[in-house]
Amino acid sequence: MAEGYLRFYANGKVEAHSAGLKDTDLHPYTVQVMEEDNIDMSSHSSKSLDAYAGQQFDYLITVCRNADEELLKDIRYTHRIHFDVPDPSIKTGSDEEIEKEFFRVREIIKKNMLKFLGGILTDQYQTA
Repeated sequence: MAEGYLRFYANGKVEAHSAGLKDTDLHPYTVQVMEEDNIDMSSHSSKSLDAYAGQQFDYLITVCRNADEELLKDIRYTHRIHFDVPDPSIKTGSDEEIEKEFFRVREIIKKNMLKFLGGILTDQYQTA
């Protein structure tokens, strides 16, 4: 979701990549709730952190509580930003309750990605 919002709101001005703790397809509710916000993620998948080992990034944004330093040791970055976002895929209950959690988490992620992008713009204008 974070990559989808960064790509959407930055409109090509940033290069965004995402990774999870393991390779996996996106949860169907992720695709659904993002589609309802006009972002198509149907062809996306979650790559593992290993896919980015040895690469350098300006910003590393983590949203997973389990993304500790040990897991990130092979990724180089200038700035790290963490947003503590709940994992909607562990929600139990009815389909309606699970879908509602995905919507709730989507809004948290959207707000945090806009906050991040706004912070970058503010920094750029202050240093210019």
